[in-house]
Amino acid sequence: VSLVKGMGITIGYFVSPKKIVTQQYPENRETLKMMVRFRGHVSMVHNDKGEHLCTACGICEKACPNGTISVLTTKDISGRKILGQYIYRLSQCTLCNLCIEACPFGAIVMGKDFELAVYDREKLTFILNTSQGESE
Repeated sequence: VSLVKGMGITIGYFVSPKKIVTQQYPENRETLKMMVRFRGHVSMVHNDKGEHLCTACGICEKACPNGTISVLTTKDISGRKILGQYIYRLSQCTLCNLCIEACPFGAIVMGKDFELAVYDREKLTFILNTSQGESE
């Protein structure tokens, strides 16, 4: 019975190919839209001035089960704690989304980039509080 059902679905797609099932990657790289539920690497939200929303509270660092995130703080002129560096290690990340859910300020989001293959593992460490998210 399951064989007949499976063949019915296959023949249905063969006879009327109106619904696109697969994406023609890399030919459609410019028009490819990732799904809303897709989880790429962690990105930091910046406003128009290039300023981030992170207050260096460290909740995302504590929520991460792998130690992927390091929040290094510093002090400004008035002695307040501010963000010095926000280090994110993609090579250790499991893309579990726990850091995003834990952030009370919405300062980090899951990005939509998926072409992240590199030859050197060191290029998978990012400093996110710069306006470009440079790699270390």
